[in-house]
Amino acid sequence: MDPETIERLLALAARHAARFRAQSKDWPQRPQRSYEQCRQAFDGPLPERSQLPEEVIGDLVAAAEPGLMMATGNRFFGWVIGGSHPVGVAADFLTSAWGQNVGNHVAAPAGAAAETVAARWLLEILELPPGCSIGFVTGGTVANFVCLAAARGEVLRRVGWDIEAKGLFGAPPITILIGDDAHTTVFSVLQYLGLGHNSLVRVPTDHQGQIVPAAFREAIGKAKSPIIAILQAGQINTGGFDNFSAIIPAAQTRGAWVHVDGAFGLWARASATTKHLASGIDLADSWATDGHKWLQTPYDSGYAIMRDELAHRRAMTIAASYLPMAAEGERDPTHYVPELSRRARGFAAWAMLRHLGRQGIAEMVERHCRVAGFMAAKLAAEPGIAILNDVVLNQVIARFGADDELTIKTIARLQEDGVCFAGGAKWRGQQVMRISVIGYETTEAEGARSAEAMINAWRIAKQSG
Repeated sequence: MDPETIERLLALAARHAARFRAQSKDWPQRPQRSYEQCRQAFDGPLPERSQLPEEVIGDLVAAAEPGLMMATGNRFFGWVIGGSHPVGVAADFLTSAWGQNVGNHVAAPAGAAAETVAARWLLEILELPPGCSIGFVTGGTVANFVCLAAARGEVLRRVGWDIEAKGLFGAPPITILIGDDAHTTVFSVLQYLGLGHNSLVRVPTDHQGQIVPAAFREAIGKAKSPIIAILQAGQINTGGFDNFSAIIPAAQTRGAWVHVDGAFGLWARASATTKHLASGIDLADSWATDGHKWLQTPYDSGYAIMRDELAHRRAMTIAASYLPMAAEGERDPTHYVPELSRRARGFAAWAMLRHLGRQGIAEMVERHCRVAGFMAAKLAAEPGIAILNDVVLNQVIARFGADDELTIKTIARLQEDGVCFAGGAKWRGQQVMRISVIGYETTEAEGARSAEAMINAWRIAKQSG
């Protein structure tokens, strides 16, 4: 492909992207086509001949745009997934154009170097021990996977079992302590690691989904070594935090590896007004968090953070004769993630940390927490609407009326109206609306507009019976 065609093609894609971002705020905050309608738009016979590049991009845009969720909008509250900030998108655009495979530091020195610096900055802003290692992975699920793989290997090594050499066949059993309201992906990760999602000690939680410290102490007192304890920063429905200062020392007395799933809650450490929620979290052994949440990077961005770099490397290092070895002081990216071939995730992380800085991230966290509190108060003032959580961070769970049906109808009406988007969930056996405030452009004004839309949807649902 000649240089003029490449320039024209990439400029065309950039114009489509800019137009989408400019217009999407005025569109309904939901997909305008169903999955089946989207499938039909993409469908057709396998092409026999090549199609012009501009035509392919035009057809892609025409097929995709009506089925896009407005997750980049300022009134999207469906999940805790961030808004893909334009600076991160631009960096990610370049990442794709540069086509770097960060399999090692020799094949992609710039990609590896960006990760090295971004890793140091992340430890600073999250106030975690400066010697920690970080693997740049796809998201929170794989970050949990990497951390718990290292935890599995290390706790077994302490009792004389080399899992990297022998595998799990005949290995001593591991006791896994986990809160009843841990995120579903953590249970999946334990399944992937051969530890099972049912062969666990589930520790009781309180009304916020936080582990009850006394129950944890009782459970770990009965546990047989080796032990892995899994805690949570930011319960997916309530935003609640486990009591790290009380629980981690209790776990350490039994030699447990303590892992924290902090997909979005770990970012509370970035703000002076919320960092108390995660007090004591730095005592843990590993932490998982997402970049595509409060750092607002595009997707394919998560961080597996570990205190014990050697345990991290034991679990993840990929070695072969054709792969160069890292020299003293060099960081080889393959030592910290499960993939050999992967995109250069450090570019977008570096760009967003450089753009927002410590103050920008803190301001955004604080603003989102204020918006969540404001929306909760406005909803609670309306007769028939109940807020079921203590709004300590950016999460709100609301119930509409006395039964599940009215809440389901309210959510359906809200999504049909398209002023904003929020989804449903089950909490303590009840149907609720879950509101996650995390879009980088979401302000108090947009929160007020969205709360009004929710109240209006509730009034209509109530009148319809």
